[in-house]
Amino acid sequence: MRNVAGTRGYMALEYVATGQASKESDVYSFGVVALEIACGMKPVDIKLTSNQVSMVDWIWELYAEAKVLEAADPKLCGDFDEKQMECLLVVGLWCAHKNYKIRPSILQSMQMLRFEVPLPIPSSNMSKVETYSAPPTSLPMHSCYSATGRSNRDVS
Repeated sequence: MRNVAGTRGYMALEYVATGQASKESDVYSFGVVALEIACGMKPVDIKLTSNQVSMVDWIWELYAEAKVLEAADPKLCGDFDEKQMECLLVVGLWCAHKNYKIRPSILQSMQMLRFEVPLPIPSSNMSKVETYSAPPTSLPMHSCYSATGRSNRDVS
């Protein structure tokens, strides 16, 4: 294993594997922090057994079941703007995508968090690396595409 420095749960898989930090690995860490803020839990619980899921995987599961708002910090007692919470969770998930080619830029993330551009519509199994390819790079930066390549405007 290469020498890597960082906190477990915040490091992107490609950084751990190669030891090379990048803009994409920074975006991953940003996504984990966003999710941590939204749900009020640590990204990795050292008390978990190997068959239990991490925070990111748990939120992906909720997203796949169309229950992403259930990830909101229970200490908030539901006292939050649902649109803002959903935005934070979806942006966090997109940033923490296992495939670095799928992650947005920090600029795209900030634009979404400020509601300047629409949220992406990620596939419900977007966390699985082997089923995704990067969206076409010739698209305008503000376009949001699902992992299937369909625009959020094409989805009814």
